Amino acid sequence: MPMNRTGLLMAATLAAALAGCKIIKTPTPEEAAATASGGFDPARQVAELWDAKAVPFLNQRAGNFTEVAALAGSDPDAAGAKYGHKEEQGSAPWTFAAKVAGTIVKAETRSRASYLDTDVDGDGKADVRIQIGPVIRGTALRDSLDFVNFNAFKNQIQWAEFGKAFNSHVNSATLEKLPRDKIEGKKVEAVGAYPLPAKGQLPLLTPATISVGD
Repeated sequence: MPMNRTGLLMAATLAAALAGCKIIKTPTPEEAAATASGGFDPARQVAELWDAKAVPFLNQRAGNFTEVAALAGSDPDAAGAKYGHKEEQGSAPWTFAAKVAGTIVKAETRSRASYLDTDVDGDGKADVRIQIGPVIRGTALRDSLDFVNFNAFKNQIQWAEFGKAFNSHVNSATLEKLPRDKIEGKKVEAVGAYPLPAKGQLPLLTPATISVGD
């Protein structure tokens, strides 16, 4: 049966409406999160600069731990100028880059905030504590880099999330692959960063690279 005039008009109207419609793709959870945060993605930012900038910078900036610790203990500003970095704004403390090579005298691996107490001068006593996660205290890796700046971030929350992203990245890329059993007495080598410790406390080094072996 031929379509009447009213049917033809309705069909034409529907076709025009459909022609003007735009199909919108449902965003993935990651895309939705990025949109909600204004495009801020600290995990992606850290991943992009880790091998290209962060690790090379620390390898170049770091001094032998014994030398760094000795100078930091007597003249923190001199040690900072040579091995460290701090934000220019406010009263931010120095964070020092150091290379550690020593023997593990204590391995705390049952805690979520596991660590290796390490002897670097051969006296059998710990000189530095190396964090091996998965929980990593502080933001020493972020704070040791002179090419990242607080003013490049929208607010303190983003700055803090950026610091946490460094810890998450090194944990998944390196620390979770470390052996955890029967490692006391073994050698450890690491390059990382640490803030000036309180008097009587071991320096707490967050490694960017680390190896444990015989």
